[in-house]
Formats: sequence, structure tokens, C-alpha cells
Amino acid sequence: MAVAIKVHDHPSKDLEEQATKALETEEAFDYSKRSQWLRAAVLGANDGLLSTAALMMGVGAVRRDNKTMILTGIAGLVAGACSMAIGEFVSVYSQYDTEMEQIKREAMHGNVGKAEIEAKEKKLPSPLKAAAASALMFAVGAIVPLLAAAFVMDYHVRLMVVIGSVSFALIGFGGLSAKLGKAPVIKSISRVLIGGWLAMGITFGLTKLVGSTGL
Repeated sequence: MAVAIKVHDHPSKDLEEQATKALETEEAFDYSKRSQWLRAAVLGANDGLLSTAALMMGVGAVRRDNKTMILTGIAGLVAGACSMAIGEFVSVYSQYDTEMEQIKREAMHGNVGKAEIEAKEKKLPSPLKAAAASALMFAVGAIVPLLAAAFVMDYHVRLMVVIGSVSFALIGFGGLSAKLGKAPVIKSISRVLIGGWLAMGITFGLTKLVGSTGL
């Protein structure tokens, strides 16, 4: 009588297969799909952070009182958020119109069915959502230097606190964007950090130079 012998696979083989499938799934994921919302969010936050901090540093080069610096930061936050929202709205609406016209042409020539047309229309970008997200992220970035300077009365300490807080925020934004986009973290952080220091330094130096002329 033949005896059937069942050979069980080694548990480590199952673990290896699961790990391989997980890796394949991760590699198959298209990280470029994140690019649109990631671009708006990161650029909005970075712009809010750097433009507001640079404005505050520039005014701080000629006016040492805390109130003037804070008012400058608030004005920069409001103006910048509005500018970002309008710019993003116009940009995304242009893209929306272009894609909508393409869908209409395809429908007119009968290249796609009604269900496919409706599916494409649902995937179209929302100008209002893009504008709101851009303005919100700008405000989030702008709040960092404002909060850093709000409660520091000493002039030199205030400048150092603003620079330090902005630097930490830039490291965070740079690292987050690199992590989500699967980009090199160190390179991403270095770019935004050096760029931020240059923006604040150039604004401070040029404003100080102009202020020294008595204008």
C-alpha cells in the first residue's frame, strides 16, 4: 500500500513570498500621481514660510520694534495666501478647460462611451479645492515665523528665533516632500534649507543697505 507523504513548505518561504509581493506592490505604485497635490501643498507652505520670514527679516533690518515686524508678517500672510489662491485657481481652471474640451471632442466623435466620459469628468481637477489648499498651506507656512517672533521682545534674540524656527520648518517640509515623493531626503532638505537662508539673508542685507542710504 502506497503511503502519501505531504511535505509542508518551510515557514520562511511563505514570509519571503509575502515580502516579495509587498515590494512589488510598492514598486508598482505610481508616486507621480501624488505630484499634483504634493506640489501645491509643499510649494504653498514653503512660499508662505519663506516669503513671510523674508519680509519680516527685511523690515527687521531697519525697524527693531516687535509690532512692526508682526504687522509685516500678517500683511505678508494675507496678501500671499490670496495671491497663491488666485494663481492656483487660474492655473487649474485652465487645465480643467483644456481637459474638458478634449472630453467633449471624444464624445462628439463617439470614441468613448457615456460611462467612460462620466468617469473622466469626475477625475478632473477642482480649481476651488486647489485654490483653497494652496492658500491654506501658504498660511500654515507663514504662521511659523509669526509665532516665533510674536512673544520675543529683544531684537537680536527675535531675529535668531525667526531664523531657527524657519530652518526647522524647512527641514520638516523638505523631508516630508522627499518622503512622500520617494526622493533623496538629504538632497531635498539641503536645497530648501540653503534656499531659505539665501532668501532671508539677501532680503535682510539689501533692505539694510537701502535703509542706510536714508531713503
